[in-house]
Amino acid sequence: MASVGSWSTGLFDCFSDTSSCCLTFWCPCVSFGRVAEIVDRGTTSCCMHGVLYCVLGGFSHFGSIYACIYRTKLRRVYGIEGNQTCDCIISCCCGLISICQEHRELEARGVNVSAGWDGNMQMGTGGARQMQAPAVEIGMARNH
Repeated sequence: MASVGSWSTGLFDCFSDTSSCCLTFWCPCVSFGRVAEIVDRGTTSCCMHGVLYCVLGGFSHFGSIYACIYRTKLRRVYGIEGNQTCDCIISCCCGLISICQEHRELEARGVNVSAGWDGNMQMGTGGARQMQAPAVEIGMARNH
């Protein structure tokens, strides 16, 4: 399990998880969509993220910038060191490798990426629970 502050695997460790590597290299829109759905806590579907990634990447370099946003979000959720400039450079120069690393990171932190956000919530997956905001009690209580 990865510690706060560092990635669980290196950027170029793609072949340490061949299934996510193959998915990312042959269907990057699916791999990116799954990561983005989980990072967004299910507010937008995997399908929507995947389509946006393909449309933006198919006509311009904006797909990499879109991916950069989610790399930064994932890094912030888990307190992984880095900055947005590096995230953008990595996403633009090594786009598929970056998505593959993000996929591995979620898996290493206990998220079942293929199950999506709702599936992880139903299963009570630990990695997804870490991403949830803490419950806030409404109302006032008085301790005696």
